[in-house]
Amino acid sequence: MIVVVSALLPVFLLIVFGAVLKRSLMREDAQWHGLERLTYYVLFPALLIQTLVKADLSKVPVAGVGGALFLSALAMSLLCLALQPLLARLRIDGPAFSSIFQGATRWQTYVALAVSGNLFGDVGLALASVAMVAIIPLVNVFSVAVLAHYASDKKQPAGRIVLTVVRNPLIWACAIGLLLNVAHVPLPKIWHEVADALGRSSLAIGLLVTGAGLHLEGLLRPSAGAAIGVFLKLVAMPMLAIALALWFGLSGANLVIVAAASAVPASSSAYVLARQMGGDAPLLAQIITLQTILAAITMPVAIAAAGSSGTAPW
Repeated sequence: MIVVVSALLPVFLLIVFGAVLKRSLMREDAQWHGLERLTYYVLFPALLIQTLVKADLSKVPVAGVGGALFLSALAMSLLCLALQPLLARLRIDGPAFSSIFQGATRWQTYVALAVSGNLFGDVGLALASVAMVAIIPLVNVFSVAVLAHYASDKKQPAGRIVLTVVRNPLIWACAIGLLLNVAHVPLPKIWHEVADALGRSSLAIGLLVTGAGLHLEGLLRPSAGAAIGVFLKLVAMPMLAIALALWFGLSGANLVIVAAASAVPASSSAYVLARQMGGDAPLLAQIITLQTILAAITMPVAIAAAGSSGTAPW
């Protein structure tokens, strides 16, 4: 448990530091928007490509880790859709439901990669990258489709949904990194030096941006919708993912990374998507902020539970 907390502490300190900077030194939204775009389109894709290029995938249970996380994300998506009629009876309308859905299924990639790297180094980053390949396309398709159906006044055509997913730079980065790895394409030394430098900066900046995006107002009286979104993501999702990982026969670092990837809070990019497509953005902001704060407690529990179940080295 001490090892888990030690790995998580720098991550959450950087998030807190980002929140402090947003309210003191860097108050302009435009400053953070620029950093977010730089991280999302350049720094983070460079980290993913470089991590996958260097990863020895022959030693990584791609099917087990990817399968467990893919199925857990799929199961959570279907569970949310099954709950929609019940939530409607609780006066949770379409836009609010779409925010609960995103809060329950989306994941904060910066936190997942940072924690995985702190716990297991390059192996952890490789496993987390496999997790991204399994989760990102699925949750993007479902999120856009749910927003288009439940939140938007104008229904979005299937082509636009596909285009939104195809334009995701993280999906392209995962695909390029895997292709270069599988094809054993030799890359010059200068590439590795530049990519390593970009990758090292991506996680720190990404976590600062995450902290800057927190919405602390209204946290003392969270709504019922926010409570549901927090429970589904921080409690139900890790339990589901760990159970599936055990069913796949995973143990040790592989099982712990599945737990870490499933226990992270939802991504702040979900808030941007909600604003663009008519979702309940204020509710989603409340969900993400609550998840980010409470994940400091729930993530160590989920990771420690996976470690004890899978005989991890602590």
